[in-house]
Formats: sequence, C-alpha cells, structure tokens
Amino acid sequence: MQVNPRSLCDKTGAAPHGTMGRNRAMPPWLALPSTKGSPAMTSTTTSTPASTRALGHRRLGVPSVTLMIIAASAPLTVVAGGVTTTFAVTGVIGVPVGFIVLAAALAVFAVGYAAMSRYVTNAGAFYAYIAQGIGRPFGVGASLVALVAYNAMQVGIYGLFGFQMSMFLEARFGITTPWWLWIFACIAVVGVLGVNRVDLSAKVLGVLVALEFAAVLVFDLVAFAVAPEGVSTAGIEPANLFVPGVGAVLSFGVAAFMGFESAAIYGEESKDPKRTVARATYAAVAIIGVFYAFSAWAFTVGIGPSQIVEASATYGPDLMFVFMGEHAPVIVSDLMQVLFLTSLFAALQSFHNAVARYLFSLGREGVLHRSLGSVRAVSRAPWAGSVAQSAIAIVVTLGFVVAGEVMGLKADFAPVEFLYPVLTMFTWLTNTGAMGLVLLMGIIAIAVIGFFRRDRRGLGAWQTLIAPAISAVVLFTVFVLILANFNVLLGQTETTAATFVLPALLIVPGVAGVVWGLVIRRRNPELYARVGHGIEEAEAAVVEVPAHRGSRRRAPPRGRERPWRRA
Repeated sequence: MQVNPRSLCDKTGAAPHGTMGRNRAMPPWLALPSTKGSPAMTSTTTSTPASTRALGHRRLGVPSVTLMIIAASAPLTVVAGGVTTTFAVTGVIGVPVGFIVLAAALAVFAVGYAAMSRYVTNAGAFYAYIAQGIGRPFGVGASLVALVAYNAMQVGIYGLFGFQMSMFLEARFGITTPWWLWIFACIAVVGVLGVNRVDLSAKVLGVLVALEFAAVLVFDLVAFAVAPEGVSTAGIEPANLFVPGVGAVLSFGVAAFMGFESAAIYGEESKDPKRTVARATYAAVAIIGVFYAFSAWAFTVGIGPSQIVEASATYGPDLMFVFMGEHAPVIVSDLMQVLFLTSLFAALQSFHNAVARYLFSLGREGVLHRSLGSVRAVSRAPWAGSVAQSAIAIVVTLGFVVAGEVMGLKADFAPVEFLYPVLTMFTWLTNTGAMGLVLLMGIIAIAVIGFFRRDRRGLGAWQTLIAPAISAVVLFTVFVLILANFNVLLGQTETTAATFVLPALLIVPGVAGVVWGLVIRRRNPELYARVGHGIEEAEAAVVEVPAHRGSRRRAPPRGRERPWRRA
C-alpha cells in the first residue's frame, strides 16, 4: 500500500468535496507504501508441558487463511492510497498491468513455496523454511529480520490509523483529539483479539474485508458508468507500463501484495496444512492481483486516462472520496472513509497475529526466551507473543510521541507538521517492513531449492528448481529496485540519515541472528538440532477440555513422524 501523506486530508481532516478541478493549495505530497503480515511456531523440551507449547489445531480452513492474508494487504487502503500514489509519482498510466505482472511473478514464487509447505508445517514460516533449506544459523538470522519487518509494518500502520481517526472525528464532529490516543486504544482492541481464538480474529477480519471489497466494487461500477473519455483500454495496455518509470511502479506495487506469504504461518492451526497453505496462497495472489488491477483500471476510466496522473497528484488518496462525493450521495463517500479506517484495523490485526506467532515459534524452540512459547489453555492463542507485540507497539509509539511532541521533531515538518505521524511513523516503518519482506522472500526461493536438492520427494523440476530459481531472480531484482527508489518511497528529494538507518534496522539483526545461531550450535547442540523444526505433529495435537475441569488430554498420535533433518 502506498499513501500520499500530504494529501490524506486538509488540515481540518475534511475529505474535500466539490469540483474535481479545484486545486487544493498544499505543498508537494509524499508517497508511502502499505502493508501485509504473518506469525510463527516451534519446539520445546521434554520438561515443558505440551499444552503450553501448541497452538490451537485444525481451526482454520482455506477461506479463513485467505481472508487473513487479504486483510494484511488492506485492499481499500491500497486502492485509495497506493494506486493514486503510484500514478502521481511515476506518471505511468499502465499501473494496472503492473499488478498483473507482479501477481504472475509471485504466483511463480508460490509454486516452490507451496511445495515446501507440504513438508514443513511451522508457525515460524520464513524462519523454519530457511533453517531447513539453507541452514539453521541463517534461519535464526531470518527470524530476526522477519520480526523487525512485521513489527515495522504493524506499528507503522498504527501511525496512519491514529492520524486518520483524529482527522475524521475533527472534520465530522468537531472533536479534537491527539493522534496517539487512538493508537493506544486500537492497540488494546487488537491485543484482546490477539489472545483469543484465532478463528475469532478470522471472523472479524472476514467481515471487514468483505465490506472493503464491496466499497471498492461500488467505486469501480461508478467509475465505469461515468467514464468521461469512454471505457478506454489505455490503462491495461502493456506498452503503457514498459516505459521509463516502470521500476518505480513495481517498487510501489509489490507493497500491495505484502502478507500473501503469511499462509504458512497459520499451517499449525489449519485444518489440513498440506493443502490449506498452498490453496490459500494461490487464492490470495489471484484475488489480490486481479482485484487491484481491475480497480486501478477503473481509476483510469473514471477519471480519464489523460487526467489520472494530474488528478492523483492533486488529490492523492482523497481522489476516490472526492470522486464518489461528486458522483454518488455524500453518505457513500463518508461510509467509504469509515471503511478506510476499518481497512487499516484489519491490517493491524493481521500483522499482530503474524508477529505473535513468530515470537511463539522462537520461544518454543528456545531461540528466544521460552516464556514467549506459551499459549492460553482455552483459546490456544500465543498470548505471550501477543502481549509482547502489543508492548513493542506501545514503546515505539511512545518514542515517536516523545520525539515529536517533547523533543520538537514535529516542527521540522512545518508547515505540514500535523502530518507528523504519517510522514515519520507510517512512512519510515512500513517502507522498511516491505523491504525486509521482499528480501526474505528472495532468500526463501533459494531455500526451496536447497530443501529439495537431495530429495525431490517425487516432485518435478518445475516445483523444486525452475520456479524457485526464476522467482529468486525476480524478487532480488525487485529488492534492488526498492533500494534504488528508497528516497522516493520515503518521500525524500535527497539522501538523509534515514536512507541508511532504516535498511540497517533489517541488516544488523539479520547478521546478529546468524552469529547467535552459531553460538547456539557451539553451546547447546541439542537445542540447535531443533532450530527451525518445531515439534512433532503428534506432540502438538493437544486437545483441551473446558477450563473449569482443570484437565487436558492428548489426541491420539497420527502415526507420522518427521525426523529432524541435519542442516
């Protein structure tokens, strides 16, 4: 998702209504990327009760996992903010084709990713895949990069949520509130859902995602009905994508897909891990790719191919709401702005679930403190990881509040200092998170090749070598494009300290993780042998009985053991 922070709203927070030609006098605006997310899980010692080390089993089907993935990408936020930002910054009208190209590339990545998911069922996802495909030390390094990336995405979105909520209340009801107040309130709600059954989160996210899709489809229909220049195919002609600026289009666009890789995180909680992860991943890529491409095309049709770049530069994310305010009842535009907020909430919940499960996985295997591997007796949710993620969000938010309000950093953004949480907290963190996730996906493509190198397990070369190799080249190319356009993504006209500090937040933990993995190998070979391999499925299948009875029993073993492989 990319959002234009300087045109999210005017200073009063009102989404402008009126003539499309009205020039909103405000400084040049910046472009920001969106988000996506996922979770993790791993092993324990014999002295640790299995009941505290196993997530809730068999609760999620393909639809539930697919909805969790799509929620992380925040569909309404991507279409309203990401699409308009890409049009405005790149000047390329072939943005819809860019989504199709990226969806095709990620579908190729999903071939090897889904094949490996049949043999590696672990809430640690990236961590476990890289540990088993390349080596345990690299898996530990990847786990820390994943933690930083997912936390950055999640906490960064809080900045946009708090700002939007504050501005919306001021514009509609005249209530002035600090942006950080709504962040802390949202952290509490997200935290409560995070420590309850995962299928409860899935149901909440399912409703929110359905409403987002409905809102965007209404916009699409109105756009095709208005079509000031006719139903033009300019936006879906490949020749209009492969022009100068295509690199920036792909850099912005890939952020819209972040989170599609998170299906593997829910493998231990899926009804049929061997099939659910693969089907949910393919479904999410297809749905997201087609939906975003179609809606981006609707933008070019509704505004007009000759006007879409200029209108996007003028209005930014408000363009959708301005357009609907002119061509539909005002109440429709207002409802869509409310759904914009719920879109952000859905993404926050999805990323929270991802981080909680990564922490759970690392705690269960002893890579981090074992207390993080605890789950609630009734809900089987990773409560320790959930609480830890909420604490991280609180600490980071307090840091931005102190820096902006006490230390005066906000004044550096005059005359648009009211956009401080968007220009800093949202922009810096979400771009950093997207960069980290693309890097990890490229490494995972290599890990798939390594995993199947000695034993293809009856699979063909396409799944075990060719598709992973192609996706590795594509993903590392996209990673380089992100680095090359990083100042643009941050909304900067020149290189600053943030250009180097933010990537370092990913690289330093990654290197430190590899070193820590080597230390574990030397100090504790038994623990090292379990890194990235989780626990046996039979050990994890703990069936809880009502809490008031104070007892629990194990489900019968499934008779399938997966001996640890030597990395």
